[in-house]
Amino acid sequence: MTTTLTRPMNIEPLDAPTVQRADRHRGAWAVLITGLALFMASLDNLVVTTALPVIRVRLHAGLSGLEWTVNAYTLTFAVLLLSAAAVGERFGRRRTFMTGIAIFTTASALAAIAPNIGSLIATRALQGAGGAMIMPLSLTLLSAAVKPERRNAALGIWGAIGGAAIALGPLVGGAVTTGWSWHYIFWLNVPIGIVLVPLAWWKLAESRGTQNRLDLRGALLVSGGLLGVVLGLVRGNASGWTSSSVLASFVVGAVLLTAFVRWEVQAKAPMLNLQMFKNRGFAAINATALLFSFGMFGTVFFLSQFLQTVQGYSPLGAGMRVLPWTGMPMLLAPVVGLLAPAHWR
Repeated sequence: MTTTLTRPMNIEPLDAPTVQRADRHRGAWAVLITGLALFMASLDNLVVTTALPVIRVRLHAGLSGLEWTVNAYTLTFAVLLLSAAAVGERFGRRRTFMTGIAIFTTASALAAIAPNIGSLIATRALQGAGGAMIMPLSLTLLSAAVKPERRNAALGIWGAIGGAAIALGPLVGGAVTTGWSWHYIFWLNVPIGIVLVPLAWWKLAESRGTQNRLDLRGALLVSGGLLGVVLGLVRGNASGWTSSSVLASFVVGAVLLTAFVRWEVQAKAPMLNLQMFKNRGFAAINATALLFSFGMFGTVFFLSQFLQTVQGYSPLGAGMRVLPWTGMPMLLAPVVGLLAPAHWR
């Protein structure tokens, strides 16, 4: 009986340059996919503003209809933002991100063929729901795909893309409305979304958070609280800031948000870790983002109306004149990303 000795097959580990190239490749794809998704969702925040006067005429809408065309997106986006992020942590970030892109793309196509202002408002609300899934999870997926030493640069690029969308939104909306039709400001999203869904499935890795269950009570409390506050804000001008309905919205919203904070403090698996706000850098960033959103999105709506209705500019002319106001985030975001320290303390 003979025994045949075989040499074990040597499996050589990948060398460091190969691993680095793979990491860079994965990070580059993550920047591209999440950046394009962010650009699509952010652009839609402002692209519609310069088309509003034309939409008013074509769909025979009043001022309240134009306000709700913008507010429907803002309302669903704000209400569902935290809940969508929590769903991604529980059921899969990539899966939720792809679902958000699909919802946003479908809603964009429906908005493009909306026959009246009511249908347009409904599809804008659906776009906001998709955007709420896209925005937070694009950042989470990008952070997970990029090595810590390159993360600040990647986040700077991600922020610059979002800034570019905000800066170019009124200009793109004005150019498309002047050159073609207001319908195409929504059709622009459709091919991007169709490409992004399979690309995200192919190039992004699935991941989940550490929570084993969804904080349903927290999700309901924060959603109801934000709905009350945002609904009071968007209806305040039309109904009167001291009207019973507006005051009731604020009161209900404040009570539910207070209950949310109390619940999150004692919950074993909170959807929002309030301890993070003890970090001054984290708290300052969120306060700055809040003030920026109030100033930017509120001003552009009225500025676009003034430039077209009062000053008589075309949608493209109004978009060009709004550009200096909206262009600063695009210029500053990459600089801030590169200057930011590797770890906030």
